[in-house]
Amino acid sequence: MFSRQLLRASLAPMARKSFAPSFTAGSRFFSFTAENQPRIRIGSVAPNFVAETTQGKIDFHEYIGDNWIVLFSHPADFTPVCTTELGAFAKLEPEFTKRGVKLIGLSTEGVESHNSWIKDIEDVATGGKPFGYPIIADANKEVAFKYDMLTEEDFKNINSGLVATVRSVFIIDPSKKVRLIMTYPASTGRNSAEVLRVIDGLQLSDAKGIATPIDWSVGQDVIIPPSVSDEDAKAKFGEFQTLKSYLRTTKSPL
Repeated sequence: MFSRQLLRASLAPMARKSFAPSFTAGSRFFSFTAENQPRIRIGSVAPNFVAETTQGKIDFHEYIGDNWIVLFSHPADFTPVCTTELGAFAKLEPEFTKRGVKLIGLSTEGVESHNSWIKDIEDVATGGKPFGYPIIADANKEVAFKYDMLTEEDFKNINSGLVATVRSVFIIDPSKKVRLIMTYPASTGRNSAEVLRVIDGLQLSDAKGIATPIDWSVGQDVIIPPSVSDEDAKAKFGEFQTLKSYLRTTKSPL
């Protein structure tokens, strides 16, 4: 598989153990079976967890606080596509911060490995600027399991050494609700600008009660939901254009 070729050479020779139904880490018990895996949908409360990161131990819900957050996973440390992605998000972090959004990455390796990898990211992807957001060390695969960040093959082998998480993206709001889920194969890099665009659309929709059309970007016309009457639409938005009885557009509210 092409995705396997992207992983570090050290992953390739790792022996696969037989699948076991459970995993014990310290005093915590995780049952890595499909029937015990959380069902995450848009609108679900994001599963909480406690984990070590490159910026210390966090309780995920406490870390979110009153912010929005983008949680995104990577197949492994020191992989080429991931290095470009983490660097791109790092460069865009000030734009996310302006919108009250935190960033946090994840890979199923340890903090020491992550910290070494960050040096490479700063060298080749951020122009030497410091890397600002934390990366979760998910060596026991708890978060990968809870957020279903694995391929079918790797889920079957979750108890055997390192496994490669897929490129998952979760946008989570301050109420800890999942607002967007995107999943990419390991071979395909994400579009960081698209994640930022979705944040803009979600926040505007929440604040103004509108919807955004395809390819929408900040400043472009928005859609008035069909549940709003023409009378209420005029009172709320002023002038609007009726393309169909169910499709009305108006200038983007400030």
